[in-house]
Amino acid sequence: MSKRWSMFLAVFAGLTAGGAAQTAGSKPNILLIVADDLGYGDTSGYGGPDIPTPNIDSIAARGIRFTDAYVTAPVCSPSRAGFLTGRYQQQFGHEYNPVGPAANPNVPLALPLSETTLGERLKRAGYATGIIGKWHMGMQPKYHPLDRGFDEFYGMPSGHPYIDLAKPGVHAFEVVGEAEALERQAGRGVRLFRGRSPVQEEGYITEAFGREAVDFIERHRGAPPFFLYLAFNAPHVPLRTTQKYYDRFPKMPESRRIYAAMISALDDAIGTVLSKLDRDGPAQDTLVIFLSDNGCPDYIDCCSNTPLKGSKRMLYEGGIRIPFALRWNGKLPAGKVYSQPISSLDLVPTLMGVAGVKRQENDRLDGVDLMPYLAGGKSGAPHEVLFWRMGPNSAVRTGKWKLIKAGDRLVRLYDISADRGENTDLSAKHPQVVADLTRRLAAWQARLVPPLWPARTATSDLGGDKIEWHF
Repeated sequence: MSKRWSMFLAVFAGLTAGGAAQTAGSKPNILLIVADDLGYGDTSGYGGPDIPTPNIDSIAARGIRFTDAYVTAPVCSPSRAGFLTGRYQQQFGHEYNPVGPAANPNVPLALPLSETTLGERLKRAGYATGIIGKWHMGMQPKYHPLDRGFDEFYGMPSGHPYIDLAKPGVHAFEVVGEAEALERQAGRGVRLFRGRSPVQEEGYITEAFGREAVDFIERHRGAPPFFLYLAFNAPHVPLRTTQKYYDRFPKMPESRRIYAAMISALDDAIGTVLSKLDRDGPAQDTLVIFLSDNGCPDYIDCCSNTPLKGSKRMLYEGGIRIPFALRWNGKLPAGKVYSQPISSLDLVPTLMGVAGVKRQENDRLDGVDLMPYLAGGKSGAPHEVLFWRMGPNSAVRTGKWKLIKAGDRLVRLYDISADRGENTDLSAKHPQVVADLTRRLAAWQARLVPPLWPARTATSDLGGDKIEWHF
């Protein structure tokens, strides 16, 4: 065999190993950071006036900030099921938060095994994978993070009380219903785990997650590349903080002060992780993504989805439009603002693309690889249409139009490009648009399956529109 032919075969093998389109050495590290219940207006980068978030903002300053980024559900678990699989979660029954009991007693309250997670896809592509923080996809055997594509896990099934209230310098503000929620969580055995083993964390959990992320990056410098899913539970209730962060906001009312302190702690923890990347070199080879899993809730009086209408649990913009930014030093422009509608569904195909994983027909992904749009090679809108459904309530957006339906009794049409606060209903003026969007929504819903477990409900009355939301 000639030397030239041997070199050709070696290159060809490197290009095709594992079905990837890139060599292992060219694959970037991936850091996916998720905040929990962070409102659209809760960071300074999205117009928040009184809570500085320089580290979160730096991701956009060194990369791209999205103005019209959406998640697929206005509550935690369905939203995560969507962006971890790249598929509308209503297609596999994960429509509501899995608080039980299941509609079928033989169905676990967990992400169905029929679905492939982002962790599984990247692990198959040669990545070292880890999750730190909130999982919310099931902890039973076969559903545990270590069974769903992650090599390492430090975190909890769902919620966490942050820190023991008996410790000195801890400040808390009780939200209505919070004590009952924590009691339910305790009854379900909510604890902190390292791998499959329960552990005790003495410090503030937000800081602990930052510490663990730094350790993960330190241990996984070099080959193979890493994928770290850093899923903070801040600033989800319960509202608890430590003196260090509390002292930063002395002029705020108590609930707002504690909430601001929680976001400040979140920003500090993210800054610690970003500094680790910048200091030790992996930053040039790391794609960093930040988003919230849904909007902030209306049952606390201290968060902000401004200038959007509604909140967590609702299909108004305040429930589903979220802060979203990413950076990839040297690969994507810095300081760019992207205003086309995108979805958290796009995470899986985008990250598959940068990892060199070919998309197969049986993947059945609903998202789009955003990189050609962000790097400037492709123009136009990544999505023609985006959909939502939570029980009897549904929504659809195409271009500037957004339609919200509450069962068969209420229809609202908004020009989101001119009215992102959803103040003016245009359904009477544009019946043909209503008819078209209703048809599209019905065609999409015909592909969905019934929810695997029942919903909880809450009622809102905004602008005279009384809606019972299912979540």
